[in-house]
Amino acid sequence: MTTASRTRKNLEVQRSDHTTIRYTAGGPAGGPTLALIHGWACDRGDFDAVTGHLPEHYRVLAIDLAEHGASRSTRDVWTMEEFARDVAAVLEAESVDTCVVAGHSLGGAVAVEVGQLLPDTVSHVVALDALHYLSLFPAQSEEQTDATLHMFRADFAAGVRGLVEAGSPPGTDTALMESYVAKMAAVRQPAGLRSIEGLVHWDMDAALRATKQPITVFAIRDLTTREAIDRYADRFDIVPVDLGSHHFPAEAPEGTAKLLAGVVTV
Repeated sequence: MTTASRTRKNLEVQRSDHTTIRYTAGGPAGGPTLALIHGWACDRGDFDAVTGHLPEHYRVLAIDLAEHGASRSTRDVWTMEEFARDVAAVLEAESVDTCVVAGHSLGGAVAVEVGQLLPDTVSHVVALDALHYLSLFPAQSEEQTDATLHMFRADFAAGVRGLVEAGSPPGTDTALMESYVAKMAAVRQPAGLRSIEGLVHWDMDAALRATKQPITVFAIRDLTTREAIDRYADRFDIVPVDLGSHHFPAEAPEGTAKLLAGVVTV
């Protein structure tokens, strides 16, 4: 399935005077379209190798959310809904009529919001190890929210490390974990802190009720609980996978591409 010959272009769309979204587009304009959204404190480069394993006739759009990767913004709003507007701006610029939207981690929450925002355009929402973490995604109590945010406000790097370690099954390579910590801790501020605040304040249950598209969650088996599967069985399909850690799109690009291709071709 490797398509090393795929031509890719780095493009940008100006959302407003304060936000420029940069993205990579590859594949024919008329092909099945897949929009890829990276996780918190990451960037679209995480999908470079995944894109290389997708069918050549796919139109693939890998997007940097505001203040992540090469995108820039001085805005004050850092909600999942506002990130969804970043993605929608790219889909509009590309004149996309229908597409599958896939997001990793925080990007999974953004993908849900894109589905709400563009119900006639998004045919399927895919979450890559996202949505199933009961300690992070569902609406939290004020006490839980304060505790989570205090961890990042008091020591941002330590908060990042805690997330990486929680998303690393036993046996995950230590050097790999350290590379994630270093990359994510260097996220541009204040967007890094403000976007994690936006995530923990996101009301996922309300968002799911308003999302009409099918949702598929590819979740790392060792990090998936029976409680999460039972809680969301009537709203999204959780598919356990064995592809590494929470950051499996970067660790297992070919396997990730096969998962995505299976959804796009449905």
